[in-house]
Order: sequence, then structure tokens, then C-alpha cells
Amino acid sequence: MSGVQGFAGLGTLHDVAESLFWWKGLFEKTMMKIWAHRGCSQNYPENTMTAFKKACAIPGLVGIETDIQISKDGHLMVFHDERVERTTDGTGFLRDYTYEELKHLRIDAGDGKNERIPCIEELLDLLQDKVHEDAAFKLNIELKNSVYPYPSMEEKIVDLIHKRGLQKNIVYSTFYAKSLEKLSGIDPEAELGILDVHVSDCLYKIKGGCKAVAVHPFWRGIDVPKEELKGITVRAWMSGHLYPEKPTGTRLDFKPLEEQGITDIILNEPEVYL
Repeated sequence: MSGVQGFAGLGTLHDVAESLFWWKGLFEKTMMKIWAHRGCSQNYPENTMTAFKKACAIPGLVGIETDIQISKDGHLMVFHDERVERTTDGTGFLRDYTYEELKHLRIDAGDGKNERIPCIEELLDLLQDKVHEDAAFKLNIELKNSVYPYPSMEEKIVDLIHKRGLQKNIVYSTFYAKSLEKLSGIDPEAELGILDVHVSDCLYKIKGGCKAVAVHPFWRGIDVPKEELKGITVRAWMSGHLYPEKPTGTRLDFKPLEEQGITDIILNEPEVYL
């Protein structure tokens, strides 16, 4: 191969450099804030300490999004689904397991390695370490109480956050508007985000009095003009591929999302954009 020929069939070195510059520019020029969805959940098991630690190591990441459920004996557990079988070797509802029982469920991490379901205290330990180096770093805690309304979930999580002095580093979110109203009553200074598929439904819930200061729609659910979102934090979430599914290689062009009024994006694979 001559000095002016590219490698692996990609064209000249000049072509390769231009291509790399274009891709790099596509991601770096965004003004959107980037969050890790359940940690780095494309390349590591979602909502595990490994996924969270990998996210904390990404320069420029604004924060991590995660989920909480409550165990049979009242512990706040970091887990997305109401049932455990999608990501662990167990079956049934998480709420029917005690904390000790949940500790013994295995999450396949590949290469013969296993992870386990963390409790929220473990993630808060990591957050406290992270805010020592980045005081603005945040944790978005989604309360998974729209399917099963866990009693006292709001009191439990706010109490833990206040005991650790992490109030300024937390965003609470949920699909359940009444839960945000309750959170606001417990902690009037709490930062609240309302979840739904469409941004119009988020705005409807805010008009109903849910006390949210941010909307958390699906990234393809922006169904109102940008002008209606002026001054509102629009923290959009993605679904898509999660570990152990292989990455598709598709990359988002953030510009059209910004033009729709999205201010923050919650991604499964934030490490490729930062």
C-alpha cells in the first residue's frame, strides 16, 4: 500500500482524516447534556455497579440515570423491572424477595463473571466519591412506582439523600404524577422530572400540579413546537439495545434533537459521544 492510499479500503489518508473529523464534530458540537442510562448499559449489565463505575469515569458526563424498587423487607434496590427474570437468574417480582435473597441473584456479565443487584446505598457511596471531584455531577433516580405503588418509597429515598447531604446532586423522576406531588411536599427544594412517552403528556401532568421542573419524554416523543418548551429542561430518554445485545453502530445526529428543544439526552452508550 502506498503512502497516499488509505487503509482497510477507506480511501486516502486525507479522506480518512476528514471522515473522522466529521464524526467527531457531529458529537462534540452539541450543547445537549449527556447522561448515562442505567449506567453504561450498552456494554455492561444495566443498573450494576460496573455500569455505574464505567459511567463515572467518562469525562464530560453530566450524570447517571437509574431506577429503584423496594424489597420485601423494605430495602431500596437499584433495578428497573418489576420482575427479576429479564436480567437475573431469578423469577418473580422483586418485591417478593428479601434483601438477602436479592443479593444471591446473579446477573450474567459475560466471560463467566456475574454481577448482582445493588442497593441504593452502594450507588450513593459511589456518587459521594464522584461529587468530590465533580460537584455538579447528578444522579437521576426514577421511582418505579407507576405499576406498583410502593408505600413510603418517597419518604425512604428523600431521607437517605438528606442524611448524606446529596440534595443538590439528585433529580427525582417518575411516570406517576402523584408521587412527584408527594416528593415536593416532603422536600420542596427537590428537583423533579415527570416521565411520559410524549412531551405533551408530560406538560399535561405539570399543568395538573405535579410540581415537576423538567420533562422526561421518549426522545422520539417531542410532539409540540419548540417554542412551547422554552425555558423547560427537556431530558429525553432512549430505549434500544441493552447489554448483552450488540451495538448496532448507529450514531445519533444531535442537531435535529436540539432543534426540537431537547436539552439533555439519556443514552445507553454515552461513552461513544464524549
